[in-house]
Amino acid sequence: MVAYYAGQPPVPPASVTSAQQASLLEKGKALAAGCAKCHGEDGNSKMPGTPSLAGQQPHYLVTAIQEYHRGDRGTAAMKAILRDSSRLDLESLALYYASRTPAQRPAPSFGDPAAGEPRTAMCGGCHGPRGVSSDAATPSLAGQDPRYLMKSIKAYRTSRQHWGMQRYVAGLSDKDMENITAFYVVQQPRAADSVPSSARELAVKCDRCHDTEDSAKMVVPILRAQDKDYLVMALRAYRDDKRESTTMHKMSVVYSNAVIDDIASYYASQPRDKR
Repeated sequence: MVAYYAGQPPVPPASVTSAQQASLLEKGKALAAGCAKCHGEDGNSKMPGTPSLAGQQPHYLVTAIQEYHRGDRGTAAMKAILRDSSRLDLESLALYYASRTPAQRPAPSFGDPAAGEPRTAMCGGCHGPRGVSSDAATPSLAGQDPRYLMKSIKAYRTSRQHWGMQRYVAGLSDKDMENITAFYVVQQPRAADSVPSSARELAVKCDRCHDTEDSAKMVVPILRAQDKDYLVMALRAYRDDKRESTTMHKMSVVYSNAVIDDIASYYASQPRDKR
């Protein structure tokens, strides 16, 4: 059976047009146009009370948008925006903002950054020592809008549900919160970990095993012209550690569904013979 299938001619690519996708971020950029009025064209908000999204951690941003849709965060305008977007759309939007460069902010009109620094000792364990998170699911706080940040911290006293945050905020006075906010606002923000600019950039890593003269010796499958749905299913299984391969799991564990979809589209559109 193996010999029979191996001897069959390759199937032509499913879609030639998908090979023309220039960037993983194009869809996200298009969706971001609807957010620019409040959050700024580059994700750096100039509207007091509105958060900046530039450089924000992508998994956190997707979760935040979903919380607005469910009504967990009480902002009517946000509840309607992107309501009908798919998970892939939201991930594309989040990846786009994660790749934007966040701007430095001046000190706010309230609070004392120096007094706030020692109060952030516990915060740094999740949000980074100076508010730059290294976890895709935890938001960065450095350079954030002061009014939005202050409102968010206070919300853990009443409406927002997070056991760790609620416990910590319960011991803070309003002055403490103002000082903590001031400290994070003046910190130097930084974009989230680098986002690949194209599926081809990601494919370079895959090709080291799957597209070399030694591929046959390594006993690895051919990815070019492979069925897209199968590739999506396989990559998700490796990422979620449901398919055995330590190497594949380590490589794909950081990939969102949107990234996996783009990699699969890229390979599905390639001719089997790369020449």
